Order: sequence, then structure tokens, then C-alpha cells
Amino acid sequence: MAGTGGRPSIYPTLLYADARAAIRQLTEAFGFTELSVYEAQDGTVMHAELVQGRGAVMVGSRGRGGLFDSAMGNAGPAGVYVVVDDVDAHHERAVEHGAEILMPPTDQDYGSRDYLARDAEGNIWSFGTYAPEIGC
Repeated sequence: MAGTGGRPSIYPTLLYADARAAIRQLTEAFGFTELSVYEAQDGTVMHAELVQGRGAVMVGSRGRGGLFDSAMGNAGPAGVYVVVDDVDAHHERAVEHGAEILMPPTDQDYGSRDYLARDAEGNIWSFGTYAPEIGC
């Protein structure tokens, strides 16, 4: 059954013109952990998996060829929400690594504390404490 065994059942997937730089920013500024990176001989990132808490995102290079790359075309930017325990510390790390902050840590009416950032290729990342129960 999907969603059991400690594996997420949904993986946002983003393609970047410079996937290596994106991986560097996501790990250094936003605290993701590199789980795996598969490259072509020319260094093109064919597929990468980055982990944050109990979730993960898949990353690859634009222009690598294949059906998914073609289907994505000029898609994006995308928005991804990531649950973090300490929003202020996470925000501080992002600032220290030069991330573009769109909204500083802010308490929301629905009980979350969030901040917004834009990555180097325009995708919007929301980091906050809101973690809905999904009954899995």
C-alpha cells in the first residue's frame, strides 16, 4: 500500500536548467539531504532525490530528453510546501546562504508559522509548521 513503510506517496518533481546548482541551494540553504543523484556522462542530472523530514522531492535537468522532459516543456515555476520543526532557524539558514526571501517567518491565522522563499530558477518554497493529518 502506498504511503506505508516510511515512504512518502507524493514526490514533487522539478526540472532545472542548472540542476547541480539547484541541488546545492536546496541542500545548503534549505536543509535538504541528498539521497541519490544519477548523472549522464556529460554531468546532466537525470534524476535526483532530496529528503527533508519525512518528505522528498525529485530533481532533474531540463533538456535531458525523454518523455517527462518534453511534457514539462516550459512548465513552472512550481510551489512546494515543506514542514519544518523550527521555522525561524530554518529561515536563518536560508538567509545565511543567500536565498531570496519573499515573506519572513509569519504566524498564520490557521496556527502555522511559515516563511516563503524563491529558488534560483523561480520555484516558490514554503516552509512551515502546518502538518495536516491525512489518516494514513
